[in-house]
Amino acid sequence: MEHLERDVVVIGAGPSGLSAAYELNKAGKSVAVLEARDRVGGRTWTDVMDGATIEIGGQWISPDQTGLYSLINELGIETFERYKEGKSVYLTEEGEAIAYEGADFPVAESTVAEMDKLVKLMNELAADMDPDKPWEHPQAEELDKISFHHFLRQHCTDELACNNVGLFIAGGMLTKPAHTFSALQAVLMASSAGSFDNLVDEDFILDRRIVGSMQGVSKAMAERLGEDIVFLNNPVLKLEWSEDAVVAHGSSITVSAKKVVLAVPPNLYSRISYVPALPRKQQITHQHQSMGLVIKVHAVYETPFWRNEGLSGTCFGPNSLVQELYDNTYIGEETGTLVGFISDLNADAMWELDEEQRRAAILKAMAAYLGEKALEPKVFYLSDFAAEEWTCGAYATSYDLGGLYRFGPAQNENVGPIYFSSSDLAGEGFQHVDGAVRMGRRSAARIIAALDGTTYDQSYDGVATLTAGKDKVNA
Repeated sequence: MEHLERDVVVIGAGPSGLSAAYELNKAGKSVAVLEARDRVGGRTWTDVMDGATIEIGGQWISPDQTGLYSLINELGIETFERYKEGKSVYLTEEGEAIAYEGADFPVAESTVAEMDKLVKLMNELAADMDPDKPWEHPQAEELDKISFHHFLRQHCTDELACNNVGLFIAGGMLTKPAHTFSALQAVLMASSAGSFDNLVDEDFILDRRIVGSMQGVSKAMAERLGEDIVFLNNPVLKLEWSEDAVVAHGSSITVSAKKVVLAVPPNLYSRISYVPALPRKQQITHQHQSMGLVIKVHAVYETPFWRNEGLSGTCFGPNSLVQELYDNTYIGEETGTLVGFISDLNADAMWELDEEQRRAAILKAMAAYLGEKALEPKVFYLSDFAAEEWTCGAYATSYDLGGLYRFGPAQNENVGPIYFSSSDLAGEGFQHVDGAVRMGRRSAARIIAALDGTTYDQSYDGVATLTAGKDKVNA
């Protein structure tokens, strides 16, 4: 067992943990990063299958994700625009595929009006929220007592309008049925993105992608930190701590440090044995945060055939097995890639089928949008983070009914030398890589202030780097 002594030990080599380590290292603090997996990137992960680039995990970057943009600019990483040309397709409850242009779904004018009313309401509520402190919203307690499903129907009697609007947060973002999380959690989702308008605008929220893939951002940070800082295949299952020190026990490395950044999602905090145990408040808080469930579908074709038919590859169907579909062809590749999403209860149903039945059902659902050519991909792959030991779900944790108002204020409080950092705990950028970067930088800033005996700037939002980029300082 190798033993290291560092100023800070970081548990988790995803975007948040590596952002924290990167900033701490640049500030001259000695760091070690312990990662359970055999790779960096956390919930960002890329592979190449039959010549096609497949982003198994998170991948998109939107204009509001300024923390992530500042990081990739520092790392010299470029972006490219998602393919958006052509008409979108909307699948009705009756199974009719309708090609359309513009922002509005091709539904009755009365339904569009009701959807606009709900979006306006969500925009107004989001405008009154500080995403860092959603529990301080003027209506926080009230909104956290009602499910998003029932909230929508409290304000609208058009079921299709409710389903269409609910699609963007329930199936599309939190990947849970809308009756399982609160209206306050939904408002936070909108506030974290700047507005509900941004969430329902796929050309905004899914604007661009990373050249080299989103996992490449973590790889670039890990490369700059070096092998003497980032240690893979080292799950931390025991953390000893006192008010002024920690000892993190990995599988082959033990690190003694002054501070620790716990950069894993809250649903995994209980995988670690704490000596002594965490305080009651923290233990209870994190029991009320859970992951959603989503299947990310990847289908690669010889060509992006939908483009020749004047279609963008963007498809929506609130009552469909595959609720969303997008052209996900990587820059410079001649093949065509579609990515689709199956969430919550539908994902449960798919995992009950055998592999052949599952493939047939999913491709049939995709063909309902784009025709029979969608039935014959040369690559068919399903991302299943729920089955991955060190994630156990997707895309992020969220609170159960009443949990955000009751327990949220404690989620970012450090416990002595233990600091919590992940996209799940972010305000702006919540559940996105942008939020992970912001949280990593903010954790680093808090620790630097504590180690140096200076005052932490409470207004720091994690957008700008703490220290100008330079070569590795020290281990």
